Amino acid sequence: MHPINTIPFSPPRVDQRTIDAVTEVLKSGWITTGPKTRELEEKINVYCGVKRTLCLNSWTNAAELVLRWFGVGPGDEVIIPAYTYAATANIVVHVGAKPVMVDVVDYNMDVHALRAAITSKTKVIMPVDIAGLPCDYDAIMQLVKSPEVVNLFEPKHPHQSMLGRIMVLNDAAHSFGASYKQHKVGNQCDVAGFSFHAVKNLTTAEGGAVTLNLPEPFDNTEIWTALNRSALHGQTKDALSKTKAGQWRYDIVEPGYKCNMTDLQAAIGLVELARYDEDTLVRRRAICQRYSDAFAASPSFKVPVFEDVDRVSCFHLYMLRIQGANESQRDAIIQYAADQGVSTNVHFQPLPLLSYYKGLGYKMEDYPNAWACYENEISLPVYYDLTDEQVDRIIQCIFDACRSVMK
Repeated sequence: MHPINTIPFSPPRVDQRTIDAVTEVLKSGWITTGPKTRELEEKINVYCGVKRTLCLNSWTNAAELVLRWFGVGPGDEVIIPAYTYAATANIVVHVGAKPVMVDVVDYNMDVHALRAAITSKTKVIMPVDIAGLPCDYDAIMQLVKSPEVVNLFEPKHPHQSMLGRIMVLNDAAHSFGASYKQHKVGNQCDVAGFSFHAVKNLTTAEGGAVTLNLPEPFDNTEIWTALNRSALHGQTKDALSKTKAGQWRYDIVEPGYKCNMTDLQAAIGLVELARYDEDTLVRRRAICQRYSDAFAASPSFKVPVFEDVDRVSCFHLYMLRIQGANESQRDAIIQYAADQGVSTNVHFQPLPLLSYYKGLGYKMEDYPNAWACYENEISLPVYYDLTDEQVDRIIQCIFDACRSVMK
């Protein structure tokens, strides 16, 4: 039995402003993809400084549509970090390509390991911004544009030929609102993908988006149109367009998918975006700083990095590492906290630990840094409504847990 005053890990922020926004859409009579979704896209364009944004029902489907648009399929390779959530790898499998995993340095993709993994089959690289701290985008973009890597590239699709090099699809599921070299994440790579799942800093309940920044001769508006069409069964008109008088007729120009965002979801996102920088990120930063102030002074802990000369996190996760703890001890600390009513988590089990990818032949021992990051990591609660008193209770609980387990 958990105590009555259990502290959850990451509940969404739902207040009267959220309820009013959703109610307004319900009363409007238009609840599927429509004006609110398009408004959210336009505001993300401005917020992230990007050319075009397409909002869909998840990061997973949004990023998969991009892989399909780029012609990635059987015989191709997509390089990803071994340390990420399964969705990063799953979409590569969905399109029939091979996920090529590389090790990490402090959670993010090791650029040296990345270079060694590039072959003539490599079509896409997907760096992942773990916990909200951006990767070194410039290093990755410089790598794919370097003559030796460009000369390896073998296009087999018109879009690949137009780009003339490996595409970089940034898995920014965690990093909406983070900054790289004083610019918001979203416009540093060819494409970036965000998640707006219920546990994310900015949520639409379920949902995601891709931001498009492909260079000339690409027309990012045309790409947006193509991806939007693919997300609606390959249909040439969306539902809102078909409601106009006499405009019922449409065509199907490809066997597309069904992964559009609804206006109900977008209404939540618009509320969250309007208060994101001045409210949400301020509170999340304060919570993370309170944790770090408590744990940094103890040699028993390694606190996460949230900021350096080039990068500022969006404080999505507080990934605390227990120095000297092995996997079973870390798990015992989590159980101790749970028994005290404090919910924690682990981000993530590296992909080679998971049955499906283990069955494909990936071996955890090939990624020692990923294992080291995972073995003693605990993610602590971070969310807007978490009070300072609750943060202090969590801190004390983790100290007590470590003393109990690591004695």
